[in-house]
Amino acid sequence: SAPLKLLEPTLPPHDSQFTMSRKVVRASKFRHVFGQAVKADQCYDDIRISTMTWDSNFCSVNPKFVSMIVDASGGGAFMVLPLNKTGRIDMSYPTVCGHTGPVLDIEFCPHNDNIIASGSEDCSVMIWEIPDGGLTSPLTEPVVKLDGHSKRVGILNWHPTAHNVLLSAGSDNVIILWNVAQGRAVVRIDSVHPDLIYSACWNSDGSRILTSCKDKKLRVLEPREGTVLFEKEKPHEGSRPVRAVFVSDGKILSTGFSRMSERQVALWDPTNFGEALTLQELDTSSGVLLPFFDPDTGIVYLCGKGDSSIRYFEVTDEAPYVHYLSMYSSKESQKGMGYMPKRGLEVNKCEIARFYKLHERKCEPIVMTVPRKSDLFQEDLYPDTIGPEPSVEADEWFAGKDGPPILISLKDGFVATTKAKEFKVHKSLLKTTTASAGSQPESSGEVHSLRKEVQDLKAALQELTKRVRELETKD
Repeated sequence: SAPLKLLEPTLPPHDSQFTMSRKVVRASKFRHVFGQAVKADQCYDDIRISTMTWDSNFCSVNPKFVSMIVDASGGGAFMVLPLNKTGRIDMSYPTVCGHTGPVLDIEFCPHNDNIIASGSEDCSVMIWEIPDGGLTSPLTEPVVKLDGHSKRVGILNWHPTAHNVLLSAGSDNVIILWNVAQGRAVVRIDSVHPDLIYSACWNSDGSRILTSCKDKKLRVLEPREGTVLFEKEKPHEGSRPVRAVFVSDGKILSTGFSRMSERQVALWDPTNFGEALTLQELDTSSGVLLPFFDPDTGIVYLCGKGDSSIRYFEVTDEAPYVHYLSMYSSKESQKGMGYMPKRGLEVNKCEIARFYKLHERKCEPIVMTVPRKSDLFQEDLYPDTIGPEPSVEADEWFAGKDGPPILISLKDGFVATTKAKEFKVHKSLLKTTTASAGSQPESSGEVHSLRKEVQDLKAALQELTKRVRELETKD
């Protein structure tokens, strides 16, 4: 055995310590991201948040409005408030109350900040138009009502790049893709899921759908064909609900439970679904973890229903792929969570995410910031981000055309100007947002008159320049 001993590698002790310390401290500009709740007067108070036991966000936000599902007697309702209407909300504040059963999910349209979709226990999906400045009277008539599900509709998801395409999933185990402008179901995926669908979402250009189902399978679908491209059996061993989202490079992040009911987060490569790239156990809480992924920073935020914390992780290309960053904790548990699109954040304060946390009686914004000394625009924190302009129309998309997201720069604040479009639809709703900050003219009529004014001014300027030239030549 003596010669064998010589073969054992002997590392000097400081070397192993050195590799250890290098492992512990991973360079990342998001290591010090911290969350902070806003002051009490910037919350939305005295709102009776819905007591339904359903695992959706119960809240949707955009740069103009925040919307929350509320308790309503006889039917379902949700409230839509302008972002600046903070403080105590009067009991008599008007709601959107056209559903005959409780509302289970709401989602603002990414291409028009005044449009919101709602899904309800009454088996219908409704599309609503919220006037600028918010509601002055209860809204009972939707712009479009979409009927096609035979059981309650619990999941809604707008297409990220195609205008007026909406995904809905119901307890009838069916996914429907709607052309909202025409008010009709175009694709019906009804033979793929044998049991309740827990989550359904798009990838960044909307060319794939990812679903998790009670039959313990993750599936990646081709949306227009309704065919399964990849599937993974038992991404998590436990029987409680699994959630999944696409992250960068087509990878998939899932949250679920182990056989011992510990909460887990895992990362998968769908082209090689055999083994997880990483699988980490978090804790033994029972709330389902709702993942929110930010493609600009590569950070995923996990908010558990009933938790009082938000954990966040950075997703990178090197093992272990999902790196724990930190946790925001508070005293009160969350009943739901809204996530602000990037174009609604305050870039001059280095804000990289904003959540709207629902308590029993109020909604509290939570701001995630990267501390920086400089007041200048931080280009590394804000790469060009997804703007409100769609890249394809619904008909083109259903015909097979995919469009990448149209990106905007956040350098000069939050205003994204868009070209005025001719809309050949029979519903007024289906315009796109002309400005994310609401400082742009909203209606195409206004845009038209402004354009004419600009043309007239240009003509007058040419006329004056011409006269100046003539006078100069006379001199």
